Amino acid sequence: MSSDYKKNSLTLFDAIAMGTGVMIGAGILALTGQIAELAGPLFPFVFISGAVVTAFSAYTYIKMSNAYPSAGGIGMILQKAYGPTSITAGAALLMAFSMVINESLVARTFASYLLRGLDLPPFGWLLPAISVGVILFAFLINISGNRSIGLFSTIMAALKVGGIALFGFAALWAGGFSFEATGDGTDLGGLSGFIASTALAILAFKGFTTITNSGAEITDPHHNVGRAIVAAISICILVYLLVAFAVGSSLPLEKIIEAKDYALAEAAKPTLGSVGFYLTVALALVATSSGLIASMFAVSRMLAMLTEMKLIPHSHFGMPGVIRDHTLVYTVFVAALLAVFFDLSQIASLGAFFYLVMDIIIHWGVFRHLRSDVAARGWILLIAIGLDAVVLAAFAMLKLQHDPAIVAYAIAGIIVVFLFVKAFLHFNPPDAEEEHSH
Repeated sequence: MSSDYKKNSLTLFDAIAMGTGVMIGAGILALTGQIAELAGPLFPFVFISGAVVTAFSAYTYIKMSNAYPSAGGIGMILQKAYGPTSITAGAALLMAFSMVINESLVARTFASYLLRGLDLPPFGWLLPAISVGVILFAFLINISGNRSIGLFSTIMAALKVGGIALFGFAALWAGGFSFEATGDGTDLGGLSGFIASTALAILAFKGFTTITNSGAEITDPHHNVGRAIVAAISICILVYLLVAFAVGSSLPLEKIIEAKDYALAEAAKPTLGSVGFYLTVALALVATSSGLIASMFAVSRMLAMLTEMKLIPHSHFGMPGVIRDHTLVYTVFVAALLAVFFDLSQIASLGAFFYLVMDIIIHWGVFRHLRSDVAARGWILLIAIGLDAVVLAAFAMLKLQHDPAIVAYAIAGIIVVFLFVKAFLHFNPPDAEEEHSH
């Protein structure tokens, strides 16, 4: 079987649209209220903190992608750093799971905004039902091919970036540029809450890895992968800050926390009225659905590459088509299960744990084995590791105090992933000639 990649099928603008699509879909819409709950009235500045950590992190991915553009992106980086080992397979699966978790996060955000727009309570059986429905819609778009995905992503990214930015300006203007999100509103907050909430802000930026995972399909990948990553992160930090201050100018902190799963829609009500409220809901639906499509596109290709590298098992279960079609089905199935059984806060927390652990493994591998090959500065890689570690520790400590079960789920999940791939590789050792660079 073949994964059937199409070289030069995604332009620079397509890549930027995919990156911003994933980030904005999962970021400002799904996470603003949760970040406010942890960080208190300083929550807009958490997006700056997340952008700083992401900038150091992105340096590694840009250096590697410019040197070795690949349709597997992160899987390729890990394989070159660690070889065909359980570390490579385990860390790559953590990334894949964090992306699938992101899909369920975005799907539940879509459902929350839709139910709020229909004046229905954003809970009950309709929430997971709608979440699964939009996941299936994203699957249908993905199997239609790269050209459809690139065009759809570009159009949707332009609509939502422009629309959400317009919301931000309008809400700030109507609110008189006053910041209402003052007071405590939560028993968390403080420096530890600020640092811990940075873990969630990082999730709002990690969509740049979508671009890395499509490297082999982007035109002039040795230059355009890095350009697309920088452009996508830059666009998103501007949008995030604008909207965070707009939400803070419209609602007191306790209201933001109360409506944390649909904070933008609630923020539109007092300043923009019912018309603004429904337009914001419509924007949220566009942003989340397009973000889901872009994320699904990337994770299915990374899983297909890991399959071709013989680092993870694969079965087509009688399904027709190529490997990436099968991995799309697996992605949809897992994302749907998560969307049914976990709430937004739990989903986001799991994604943060998985992603940060994987990110540290990647930086360390490049630092130890590849920094000379790709002309990367070691001190930047070490700062990236340190920042990730501080944020991960603060987030774990806070969750241990307030939701220890999710920490247990995350630890158990990480252990199971590495034991699984270790057992698989023990009984199915990769070919000796597998490419390995260190």
